[in-house]
Amino acid sequence: MSEQMNVVKAGIIGLGRLGSRHARHLVEKIQGIDLIAACALDDEQLKWAHNDLGVANTYKDYKEMIDKEDIDAIFIVAPTPFHPEMTIYAMNAGLNVFCEKPLGLDFDEVNKMADVINQHPKQIFQSGFMRRYDESYRYAKKLVDEGRIGKIIYMRGYGIDPISGMESFTKFATEADSGGIFVDMNIHDVDLIRWFTKQEPVQAYGLTSNIAAPELEKIGEFETGVAQLKMDGGVIATLIGGRHAAHGNQVELEIMGSDGWLRVGEHPDLNRVTVFSENGVTKPSLQSFGERFDNAFTDEVQDFVYNVKRGTQPEVTVEDGIKALKIAKACQESANSGQLVNIKL
Repeated sequence: MSEQMNVVKAGIIGLGRLGSRHARHLVEKIQGIDLIAACALDDEQLKWAHNDLGVANTYKDYKEMIDKEDIDAIFIVAPTPFHPEMTIYAMNAGLNVFCEKPLGLDFDEVNKMADVINQHPKQIFQSGFMRRYDESYRYAKKLVDEGRIGKIIYMRGYGIDPISGMESFTKFATEADSGGIFVDMNIHDVDLIRWFTKQEPVQAYGLTSNIAAPELEKIGEFETGVAQLKMDGGVIATLIGGRHAAHGNQVELEIMGSDGWLRVGEHPDLNRVTVFSENGVTKPSLQSFGERFDNAFTDEVQDFVYNVKRGTQPEVTVEDGIKALKIAKACQESANSGQLVNIKL
């Protein structure tokens, strides 16, 4: 796209928990974009987009929306298995695409998706690894790159949802394939480990359990997953995914260096308030990923809009998304088989 584009006209596919957040951001916070169309299967979601956000046109068929609307970009926030086909259709229609992570679940489909993306080098494709845009992670990355903690020895990434989200997840996983706990919960941690270390994993060993939520076994899901990664430069990393944090949303990254440690999100404080009451001395905790990463979601989408206007590709590439998916799936394969899995990227 040329630098002369003043306003990027956009459509969005998916208005669920994350899609509705993106849609509201596009209307209320993002500069240089006009959300003129939305697609979802739920009538109430479409009514909300039209009445509350002022989205002019709503659809239940994403192809119809892409074919009819005069738009420059599409935001894909639909269930993961549909990401490849939607991206392929949008790219072939000449649109710029922002696609939420993961890229997909089936590698053949994801590879076809990547081929089509690479066939359209002038169109912008960006995947939703928003943690790279979070100011705390960016500050930690700066410290690491400056050598402030020496050489990275070990990394540990937590991604644990609050108990309150169990009902919503169970409904989602009953209706669609989540990809398993490592793909669904830890793919961001996988991306961060690659980003911080500049190394690639060569082996994975994963374990899972349903001690805290045995009901998930009926739908082939696990409540807790732990995986060890061996990186090609010697770094060891641990991934921990879960859905049963009693206190709220725990998203944490630890980086152990030869000359110091960093921890991002060690305490999931909602704000800087400390409450002194009959319950003792307490601090309110974050209760959702949305509360924790609201600014990061906004910044990544704003970056996408800038990239579309300038015709520049983002830092996060489709290859980053493919590698993160392969690594997360290798962790799940190891957990399913009980065997150490070699990773070939």
